[in-house]
Amino acid sequence: MTPGNENLTTTLARGAVAGLAGTAAMTAFQLGIEMPLTGRAESYAPADLVGRLSPAAPRGKRQRRLLNYGAHFGVGLGWGMGHAALARRGLRGQRAVGVAFAVLWTGDVIANTALGLDKPWRWSLQDLAIDVIDKLVLAEVTGLAFDRLPAPA
Repeated sequence: MTPGNENLTTTLARGAVAGLAGTAAMTAFQLGIEMPLTGRAESYAPADLVGRLSPAAPRGKRQRRLLNYGAHFGVGLGWGMGHAALARRGLRGQRAVGVAFAVLWTGDVIANTALGLDKPWRWSLQDLAIDVIDKLVLAEVTGLAFDRLPAPA
């Protein structure tokens, strides 16, 4: 069964699982490779986004970190759903990854800028490279996972 023939719920569920896999891979990449190489501290941008959009007010470092990881994986779910939507339109493989990355990364930057959370014009080239590479890992693994997840019989 191809994604175009799956029902919407099934395709979105596959996208959600793929997005979680992509987020787990990106997180492992960030913690195990990127942050040790760059010396970058852990980002709390996902928690800041939730804080801006909801009344969530974590108390203490532990709650903020839990909110951050929850939001981080929530964003990954969104990327997975976006990938699923592209698959329903017939995009697969690297074309889907490229389109998903272009649309979702650009939307992420625009939304965070509009909410006053980012100022990309102040990013160094290293900051830009880190953001792009981290999100490319997310997009690639999400796409790979989506394409490899078995379609229901």
